[in-house]
Amino acid sequence: MKPIIKLKILRLIIILNLSFITFSFADNHNIYETLDAIKKDLKTLERAVYSGSIELTSKNNQSISELDQNSEDVLTRHLLKLSEVEDQFRELTNKFEEINFKLDKLSNRLSKIQADNQLRFRDIENNISSVNLTNTEDQLSLKPKIDEKKILPGSSQPQDLGTISYKDTQTSDTTQKIQSVETTASVVTETFQSEEKILPQDISPNEQYEFATSFLKVGDYSTAERAFREFVVTNPNHELAGSAQYWYAETFRIRQLYTDAASAYLEGYQKYPKGKKAPINLLKLGVSMVQIGEKDQGCKMINGVELQYPDANQSVLQKAKYESKKFECIKQDS
Repeated sequence: MKPIIKLKILRLIIILNLSFITFSFADNHNIYETLDAIKKDLKTLERAVYSGSIELTSKNNQSISELDQNSEDVLTRHLLKLSEVEDQFRELTNKFEEINFKLDKLSNRLSKIQADNQLRFRDIENNISSVNLTNTEDQLSLKPKIDEKKILPGSSQPQDLGTISYKDTQTSDTTQKIQSVETTASVVTETFQSEEKILPQDISPNEQYEFATSFLKVGDYSTAERAFREFVVTNPNHELAGSAQYWYAETFRIRQLYTDAASAYLEGYQKYPKGKKAPINLLKLGVSMVQIGEKDQGCKMINGVELQYPDANQSVLQKAKYESKKFECIKQDS
């Protein structure tokens, strides 16, 4: 027998001796029964030892324990892999949700830009149609009117019952009296009353310019319009007058009042052709002319920016080229 089995048998014998001593104080009947049970167990143990079943059983138990250990290792590895897959899946889900959020945000911005462009295009079309209508009315007003054939008093034309006859209109007065219109001497010429001044009068022109610019920064374009106009009228020869005239025109363009903007840009181009804002002023004038329907004049001004101001800022020159291609001015001139 192997040493391990001998140790087990010796341990069992010691246990039996101890149990025999313990049970010596009990009844004799119980002691005999216990001894019989111990003998049977010893016989069974001896058979198992001699037949080698214990060794086989120990080997089987060892193999089973090894299999259980291997199974636990495999299960542990699979659980770790599963945990990694779950982490990756969770990360992909977060990225997918983030992309969906960005797509929704981008879609909303595109919708707003599209709606804003539609409103601007509609305003431009309305401005162009209003300009065309005004030109048509001016042309019609220049045509000579055909005098209708007047019916002289005392003619044989039939009259309505109760109307005043020609004899009833006779008078002995030597001068004609006009009741609907006053005489020339009594007409009073209306004098233009300027609006209340906005710019503080106790500060320098530079500070007044900054004060007018503050309205533009906060989006109060109507007040900024009055402030810049007042600055140009009050300080027409100041070095910032050309810039003030440019920002005055910008207040109209931002509000999509392109006709007023074109007039303001034109005034700035004529009064301040050498100012700091002269190149961009000419460019904005050309763009405004195109937007109100005068494409030929507008394209000439846009293409003339580089010719008149070759030393202008590169951003202005690049912007002029972009606007020229946008409105197809190069193809038209060619």
